[in-house]
Amino acid sequence: MECVVQGIIETQHVDALEVLLQGLSGVPKERVRVHELCLKSGPNLGVVPSEVRLLCDLAQSTPSWTIRHVGGAMRGAGAEQISVLVRSIVESKASNNVLRYFYSIGYKLDHEVLKGGFAFRFHRGAQITVTVTSVSKMTKLHATNEAVPITPAIQLVEITAPAAADNYNDVVSAVTSFCEYLAPLLHLSKPGNSTGIVPTAGAAAASLMSSGGGGGGGGGGKTL
Repeated sequence: MECVVQGIIETQHVDALEVLLQGLSGVPKERVRVHELCLKSGPNLGVVPSEVRLLCDLAQSTPSWTIRHVGGAMRGAGAEQISVLVRSIVESKASNNVLRYFYSIGYKLDHEVLKGGFAFRFHRGAQITVTVTSVSKMTKLHATNEAVPITPAIQLVEITAPAAADNYNDVVSAVTSFCEYLAPLLHLSKPGNSTGIVPTAGAAAASLMSSGGGGGGGGGGKTL
């Protein structure tokens, strides 16, 4: 299982968000450049359609592939009351012929995107990953070098943390608590429930940057 929230931020404020995340996490950022292919099953694979995502990590010296299947969200009164989405997920590493394999068993390419940006991975009550990316579309099939940003003025922020049936409440609390520190810059909510841009993000970003960069983030870190 994983706990996840998402939000959007104007590109002009991404530097300030990076400063804040650096101070809160205390770890260096990681470069993100991922070619993501969404595949959907054909009619020969059953009456219930399925979807898998193939992720090619282009930030590594040797690109590596991951198969990712996102299952259904946790349901019930308890799930509705929390601001974090808890869902099942399966991931597996794969060889570089994985796309050919899925084509051979009847899957078809639905769409593909390129996600570029950075991520912070750290432990804060749970193993939290914060990813900030710009999403681009391909002008030609698999042409990652010719990708064009879909929304150049806005970037996607995603916070995820792995969980299990016996600890997801603790992980939800850790993610919710961490999100409060990012509230001056962005709204975070369950995927699909975007609440837009924070009207006062510009002032918050200016304050962070004027405080000397690392000093602003470090101040946030000291309050944890």
